This record gives sequence, C-alpha cells and structure tokens, in this order.
Amino acid sequence: MYYVYMLQSPKADDIYIGLTPDLRRRMREHRSEHRNWRLIYYEAYASEKDARLRERRLKHHGSGKAELKKRLQNSLQPVSQIGAGRSEMGQPTVYQKHSTLPSREDDV
Repeated sequence: MYYVYMLQSPKADDIYIGLTPDLRRRMREHRSEHRNWRLIYYEAYASEKDARLRERRLKHHGSGKAELKKRLQNSLQPVSQIGAGRSEMGQPTVYQKHSTLPSREDDV
C-alpha cells in the first residue's frame, strides 16, 4: 500500500502533505524531527501511481488542498485545543478515506 497523508503543526496554520509506502515508519521519522506535529488524515492506495497523482494534486492544486481542509475543518485546530480527538491511549484520532493501516502482522 501507498499512503498520502497530512500532518498539522502545533500552530495549526502549517500543513504538510507527504507520500510513503510505510506510514508507521514515516511517522516515527517525522516525530523525531517535529515532535508536536500530528497526523490528521491519510488515504491508502494499492497503486503507487495513483498515490503520487493524489499527492501532486493536493500539493500543487489549491482547490484539492482547500477542499480537504474544508472537509477536515473540525480536525484542523491548534494542538492545545485537542483532547477529545485522542484515543484512550493518547494517540490522535485518524481520519481515513480508502483503507486502514496494516496490522503489525502485515508489516512482516
């Protein structure tokens, strides 16, 4: 699977859009550099080509990014205001479109 994902900065005005075949690994990498950024959305694709096309549209076409921000308006808020959007384990609530993250057994 290939994942197109969106991270939000603690200030809530910075958004990062990326693409990766391993979302868990990529999130660990992001957290080592930007501890307070949080995953607010991801989409999973079976085709790398489809994922790259979607990432490009979100990054380079304002209407795609604007539409996604509009759809996620309740998720896009300063990290300090977030609490209800966290699971019992303190992990951010993840919004998805196509699939779920692979289970640990699938990671092998």
